[in-house]
Formats: sequence, C-alpha cells, structure tokens
Amino acid sequence: MLTLSRKKNESLVINNNIEVTILDIKGDQIKIGIAAPREVPVYRKEIYLEIQEANKSSVTEESVAALKELL
Repeated sequence: MLTLSRKKNESLVINNNIEVTILDIKGDQIKIGIAAPREVPVYRKEIYLEIQEANKSSVTEESVAALKELL
C-alpha cells in the first residue's frame, strides 16, 4: 500500500484521469473529492463489498443450469 501525506486542498492523481482532493479535515474525519470519468465506478468500500456479496448470492446452481441449457 502506498501511503501519502496531503494537506487541505492538496490532490493526488491516479492513472492520469482520476484526481482525489482533500476538501476538509475536522478531527478524525476527512472529506475527499474524487474527479473521475463517468465510466469509472467509485464506491465506498462497504458498499462495494455489499455489491460483491449480492452478486455472489445471486448465482445459484439453478441459474447456472438454466444458463447451460441456453448454450
């Protein structure tokens, strides 16, 4: 993991097209702004993990069997 120090209003750039800016720092909370192309999904980690779990649970043996029948 890369660890960087940034101050308020400072940014970092990822992959030439994603900019992460520190907007505000209050106590143990930091507000960040993310500028990314529309086709780049940006999720909070807890939401991303929920999506992954929902995707896994939606795949059942019956749906796999039905898909095989179509092919």
